[in-house]
Amino acid sequence: MRYILLMVLAVMLSGCGYNQIQQKDEAVDAGWSEVLNQYKRRADLVPNLVSTVKGYAAHEQQVLTAVTEARAKVGEVNVNADDPASLQQFQQAQGELSSALSRLMVVVENYPNLKADQGFLNLQTQLEGTENRITVARGRYIQLVQDYNTYIRSFPQNLVAKMFGHKVRPNFEVENERELQDAPAVDFGAAADRAPQPMLQLAA
Repeated sequence: MRYILLMVLAVMLSGCGYNQIQQKDEAVDAGWSEVLNQYKRRADLVPNLVSTVKGYAAHEQQVLTAVTEARAKVGEVNVNADDPASLQQFQQAQGELSSALSRLMVVVENYPNLKADQGFLNLQTQLEGTENRITVARGRYIQLVQDYNTYIRSFPQNLVAKMFGHKVRPNFEVENERELQDAPAVDFGAAADRAPQPMLQLAA
């Protein structure tokens, strides 16, 4: 009798979306891991980038220090994707690093020898690729969270979700979603005498 009741309960839960809740929850976790992986890739590039720029523009200390400090701040954030406050803090730290890197790229415009340095060119290519990957990973994560949240808030899955403690997951800021879908605009071929402008729009 007990076995039959368990079988009936299993069928009922499955019919109410329990399995799909688990699948979507796992997909969100995997998407978040990819976001972190790409941000770590960018953070790992920063020390080499700063070191290379310093070799040609050591007196640009303020910009170099800002990048280093922003990178250190990113490393201090112990992010929990299920905590809205933690996610917001993570976004802010990543945004500050993006802003600092953008200023660094503006400085680079004033140093033709640095722009032609093969080591810098390699780093610039890696950074550009990483920014694209971050944009893709964040966009995918936003979609996964939206799908998960919509599903567990729908009836009758909301009953099952509540029974097993599944809650709505916080997401990246909605106003950033459109921006994140735009590819970074990189232009290192600009004339040296042109007024400095941000060349690399970095994902926050």
